[in-house]
Amino acid sequence: MKAVVEPLEGNKVKLSVEVDEQEFEKAVDAAFRKMAKEVRVPGFRPGKVPRRLLEARIGPGVARQEALRESLPEFYAQALRDADVDPIAPPEIDITSGEEQGPIAFDAVVEVRPQVSVAGYGGLRVAIPSPVADDAEVDRHIDRLRQQSAELRSVQRPALDGDHVFVDIKGEREGETVAGLTTDDYLYKVGSGIVVPELDEHLAAAKVGDILRFEATIDEGPVTFQVLVKDVKEQVLPEVTDEWASEASEFETVDELRADLQQRVSAGRRIQATLAVREEAIKALAELVAEDVPEPMVRPEMESRVQELARRLESRGATIAQYMEVSGTTEEEFVASLREEAIAGIKADLALRALADAEAMVATDDDVDAEVGRLAERMQRKPADVRRELERQDAIATVRSDVRKSKALEWLVEHVEIVDEEGRPVDRALLSPNPNAAPSGAEEAETPRVIEPQ
Repeated sequence: MKAVVEPLEGNKVKLSVEVDEQEFEKAVDAAFRKMAKEVRVPGFRPGKVPRRLLEARIGPGVARQEALRESLPEFYAQALRDADVDPIAPPEIDITSGEEQGPIAFDAVVEVRPQVSVAGYGGLRVAIPSPVADDAEVDRHIDRLRQQSAELRSVQRPALDGDHVFVDIKGEREGETVAGLTTDDYLYKVGSGIVVPELDEHLAAAKVGDILRFEATIDEGPVTFQVLVKDVKEQVLPEVTDEWASEASEFETVDELRADLQQRVSAGRRIQATLAVREEAIKALAELVAEDVPEPMVRPEMESRVQELARRLESRGATIAQYMEVSGTTEEEFVASLREEAIAGIKADLALRALADAEAMVATDDDVDAEVGRLAERMQRKPADVRRELERQDAIATVRSDVRKSKALEWLVEHVEIVDEEGRPVDRALLSPNPNAAPSGAEEAETPRVIEPQ
């Protein structure tokens, strides 16, 4: 078989394919064998009818047309591999000769993956969050620890944002008490907004003994609230002393506690910064792509993203319709956002391919073997079995392409200029996470103890 590629306008190529008569005869013979199983001839079991008898009975043209129908997709796929053509849409195939007899020839016009330009990729600059925790961030973690041992103390002043108040709340709708909105001796943090926003508005500057009346709309309709303010308490945080540090942590001094927080928070920030470098580098590279993304690439990418979102939501017992309802997104907005994300993802893919071409990156057989091994490990299967499956699906070329893109991304991350959000250069050595340091999470503040005034 011979295949010749001719570039056409509009990001298309014409693939002219010739299949010699001897090669096509194998397809014709296979068509006769298939038909022999379906045609009933007296004196012969199904599948045992000789070709000559079958050909005389139904004519040679029927089997030839069946062979064309069955084998043309395979010949086309083989021609794509031989000519290294990367299609992004179904082809338009025109058989130019051989329908009746002789060698087969056909033209396939198909839109291919575009080659884009990423001029300037060597001078990209990305800004990321600093990989080092500053004193202010350590202070915030110290404050979270202080809140865990905070106390509440009654004050003789109007309530302020952040204070805790003891209140009796009564909610009514059309003269009937609303369950869940009526309670006594409720400790409420001003500004938390966990009941209705109007409650925080009326509690601001409220004093002990005040009776607050207001309306708020909840679900089915308006609710009338009456709130009695019974006590106002301010949160009192412990002083940052060595004694407090020894009680609140495993460390004896504040300096030791701060040093540990600095290390743990920085470890988490290094991981975040490392991920941010990759994300921002890809984004910056994709922004160099000025060419429009071909429409045949957009729709499949959108469908793939919808399916992935549906799978994630389904694992949480939700649907896309519920997701749009909760997020307040219309169908038009959802589709527009999905399309924008799809185009950005396609441009990133095209940009990495272009970078791999520009830097002459090659995926060797050893590289492919290593990637197949990683796939097998993730799938908990034998590498040989995974390779056979990939070859059966004609997906080895995809693996090779993925390896090249991975190499391009590694090159890109190593060569971009990295600065923090203030524009200061970032030392790359700080982007190597310490595997022995666990990132620090935000500690949950416990409910403060309530102490009555002496």
